[in-house]
Amino acid sequence: MARGNRKHYDETFKKETVKYIAENNKPVAQAAREIGVNENTIHGWIKKYGQQPEIKAVQTFATPEAELIAIQKEIRDLKEENEILKKAMHYFSKSPR
Repeated sequence: MARGNRKHYDETFKKETVKYIAENNKPVAQAAREIGVNENTIHGWIKKYGQQPEIKAVQTFATPEAELIAIQKEIRDLKEENEILKKAMHYFSKSPR
């Protein structure tokens, strides 16, 4: 398959798509069909733009339990990122001898 056939979307379109999914609590597969973009592409956009404040502010949850699960996942992710940063800091702070 030729890579030259890739479509390029501007940043605004990507952010608005992620915001649309968050506002309407839509499944990614459904949104992908609606706008004609590959589902995996949208998952990449969500990973990249989903944590931006203007998108997080409009995110809705079906139930309080769903919100709790999302918050717990975010906490786990942040803890993992902190551990990685601590290890990197320790690695780079060693002076070569």
